Amino acid sequence: MNLLSKILIGSATALLAVSAQAADVGVSVTIGQPGFYGRIDLGNVNLPQPQVILPQPVLIQPVPVGVVQQPIYLRVPPGHEKNWAKHCRKYNACGQPVYFVRDDWYSNVYVPQYRRDRDDDEDEDGDRNERRGKRKHKRDRDD
Repeated sequence: MNLLSKILIGSATALLAVSAQAADVGVSVTIGQPGFYGRIDLGNVNLPQPQVILPQPVLIQPVPVGVVQQPIYLRVPPGHEKNWAKHCRKYNACGQPVYFVRDDWYSNVYVPQYRRDRDDDEDEDGDRNERRGKRKHKRDRDD
C-alpha cells in the first residue's frame, strides 16, 4: 500500500468518525419553538379553523376498505408538501390523509394560543403558583 492510499484511508476513517459524532447531537424541538415540524394537535387548543396550504388532504398510500381515518394537520418545512411521497415516512404519515398548515397560521395563531393554554393548565395545576410560593417562602426564611 503506497503512502497516498494510506492517507486517503486515514482521512476517510477520520471523516466517518466525525460524522458519527455529529449525528448524535440529541437536539429536541417541541411545539411552539421555531424549528418544530410535525403533527399539530387541534383537540387541546381553542383555535379557529387551521389555514392550510392545499385545499384537500394529501394521501400517499390508500386506506384499507372500511377504514375511515380522519385527516391530520402537519407543519412541514417549505417544499415538503410538494414531494410528500418522499417525506411522509419521516412523519409516519404515508397512510394518513394530511393537511399541511400554513407557516404564518402556525406562528401567528397556533403557537400563541398553545402557549396561553399551556400556561393556563400550569396555573390550574398549581405548579407555577406553587413554585412561585416556594421561592418567596425561601427568600423570607433567608432574611
